[in-house]
Amino acid sequence: MTDPVSTVLRPVDEAHALHLDAIDPLPARRADFHVPPATAGDHAEAAYLAGNSLGLQPRAARAALEQELADWARLGVEGHLEAARPWKPYHEFLRDGAARLVGALPAETVVMNSLTVNLHLMMISFYRPTPERYAIVVEDSTFPSDSYAVQSQARLHGLDPAGSVIRLRPRPGEDCLRTEDVLGFLRAEGHRVALLLLGGVNYLTGELMDIPAITAAGRAAGAVVGWDLAHAVGNVPLRLHEWGVDWAAWCHYKYVNAGPGAVAGCFVHERHLADRTLPKLQGWWGTDPATRFAMGPDVDPVDTADSWQLSNPPILAMVPVLVSLRLFDEIGMAALRERSIRLTGYLAALLDTVCLELPARVITPADPERRGCQLSVRVSGVDAEEVRARLRHEHGVIADARRPDVVRFAPVPLYCTHHDAWRAATALAAVLSSGPPSSRPPSSAGEARDA
Repeated sequence: MTDPVSTVLRPVDEAHALHLDAIDPLPARRADFHVPPATAGDHAEAAYLAGNSLGLQPRAARAALEQELADWARLGVEGHLEAARPWKPYHEFLRDGAARLVGALPAETVVMNSLTVNLHLMMISFYRPTPERYAIVVEDSTFPSDSYAVQSQARLHGLDPAGSVIRLRPRPGEDCLRTEDVLGFLRAEGHRVALLLLGGVNYLTGELMDIPAITAAGRAAGAVVGWDLAHAVGNVPLRLHEWGVDWAAWCHYKYVNAGPGAVAGCFVHERHLADRTLPKLQGWWGTDPATRFAMGPDVDPVDTADSWQLSNPPILAMVPVLVSLRLFDEIGMAALRERSIRLTGYLAALLDTVCLELPARVITPADPERRGCQLSVRVSGVDAEEVRARLRHEHGVIADARRPDVVRFAPVPLYCTHHDAWRAATALAAVLSSGPPSSRPPSSAGEARDA
């Protein structure tokens, strides 16, 4: 897979961006999505590079939702069995597509809850500290919700998070956590690690971790290995079953484009599925569907990931997930990854060029094998949220920011174009090379977005 500008840097030229789009072997599926209108600049649509925070709405989602609303209006409770897509087994319609997206067996995969709820459910089962093996290992820049979750799990076991949660930091002066440093830690300290829980793609830096190598090292050290794949699912190819990951959890509202707060996903490796000794928080949707409506007082367990389910699924929230998974099945992650490498490489080259004379630098690894489609830019002497707001309100470019100093751009291969990347890079150059605006743009919900 060759990046068209990795060996010979092209001019920062709009015509060249349009040419790359014209010859792209896998053009963006932009027409399948609603792209927000631009609020500034000469273009009708925004250059939307915030899919790492919230993906765009697939156009097919509305009709699919309207089908469920029509069935509800027409059938009432009978829709559980008689709707066009019956509601009683609805989560099963999502299982195969989700399994293909993460490289899992269908029995290992379930779509349920939200990401942090699933993290907690998994840790109830798989974080089982002993006096000798008690530590939970995360990256220092883990997303805050993960940090809060692991600290609270330590407290549930009567442990002090200050001593039982270990945060792996990059080397001094570096932004990203090296794989060899994770492996070195596990060789030296793995005997006290009960759970290794890292982000597959770091939300702040965009670094793609070496999931198979770290998983193998963690398991060799005797630890349980879980992954938060919020920024990896729909972004990079995954083979969770083959890699031997113990468990993983993710959301579907970023690269999978299933809507704000979309129902999340969970993976449990098949070697754990029949282990009836695992502690679990249980609810009636985790019991055998063949006997579920016998309404018995005791759980009748199933040996699949479904046994971690609690409640009946929210049908209207699951519809966009189903629609989005069909798009990924149609295109395939391998093809999307090839386009992502081309498109992200192009944006990286542009950013390297425009940042030469500006107080900014890309902190995401330059190696395409160590990143997905997110590129994080650290800015100096200016608030990142101010930069994000000016990109939108002065140039029609939607990115996002993490204070104090990181602006994140995600040229999502499903719907972004080389021209979007060109607009983003040239807009960033314009914002950083100009003085402060005469009046501050309207404040936005940027800081309140999930990672």
